[in-house]
Amino acid sequence: MVLREDIERREEKTLSDFASKARQSKGRRHFEEECHIRTAFQRDRDRIIHSKSFRRLKHKTQVFISPEGDHFRTRLTHTLEVSQIARTIARALGLNEDLTEAIALGHDLGHTPFGHAGEEALDRVFPPGFSHSQQSLRVVDFLEQNGGLNLTWEVRDGIANHSSSGSPTTLEGQIVRWADRFAYINHDIDDAIRGGIIEEKELPQQYIKVLGDRHRTRINTMVMDMIKASQDKPKICLSPEVEEAVCSLRQYMFDHVYIGSLAKAEETKAKELLIALYRLFVTQPNLLPQEYRNMTEDFGLERAVVDYISGMTDRFALKTYEKYFLPSPWLIGKD
Repeated sequence: MVLREDIERREEKTLSDFASKARQSKGRRHFEEECHIRTAFQRDRDRIIHSKSFRRLKHKTQVFISPEGDHFRTRLTHTLEVSQIARTIARALGLNEDLTEAIALGHDLGHTPFGHAGEEALDRVFPPGFSHSQQSLRVVDFLEQNGGLNLTWEVRDGIANHSSSGSPTTLEGQIVRWADRFAYINHDIDDAIRGGIIEEKELPQQYIKVLGDRHRTRINTMVMDMIKASQDKPKICLSPEVEEAVCSLRQYMFDHVYIGSLAKAEETKAKELLIALYRLFVTQPNLLPQEYRNMTEDFGLERAVVDYISGMTDRFALKTYEKYFLPSPWLIGKD
């Protein structure tokens, strides 16, 4: 039987000097006895996978709202792709794969229904503002299991700082931050072509020549370049040429897919739907589920409403809106 202490000793011997070792973790918010079998980071990974928030990701939009077709990405498939990319890079660099996986699996737990449209809607109406990265941290700290998952400092730091504006402390967190970008740029190109939003020939060729003309080629180029550029360094980076191509291709996607395209045609409706739900629950808090009404004393009504709405899946948000704002079919035509 392989025990936790054996794994920790193996990490000390085999991982890079720049890796985060489980034994050296800064610990949890609340003290817990160590598991006999799993390291602290392995326990964090397992807690995330078994959480309700993780299961709900399968019914949350990535980019396309209610797409027709079985192969468009969801928030869950995106998360799994980020995890796969990040683990590959971490393993090649001798970093902590368990920590990397835990951060990757937890990074989007706080994402709203309807993708970034939902995030923008809640940010507009919630006075303190809303970001899915901070909400993901709130999910693991407070909302899951009526008191949080009590994750390690390193996993929480990686989750809170995975967005473009973040600055993760650990190299494992830095890997996830980049892997998130690698994943969504490439799978969103794939989905946008499948959805007829753009054509492959329209992609900027100066960057395609650097990264590759196929999904798997681009992913491989990004991953291999990062491994080579980051080898034996105290930070995660890309070569200047590849970084410029990645960032420019990302900007192309913002200009032609994420903003103002047919892919976003339903975004206005989605935003209006969530804003309507927010205003409904703020003015009629008795409609909130009891567990969220209980939270208002500690966190305030608006915070509880945002926690409730951001945790909804796309279809539950639609169902809730229909319940409160659309007339029941049996009433139509009745005097």
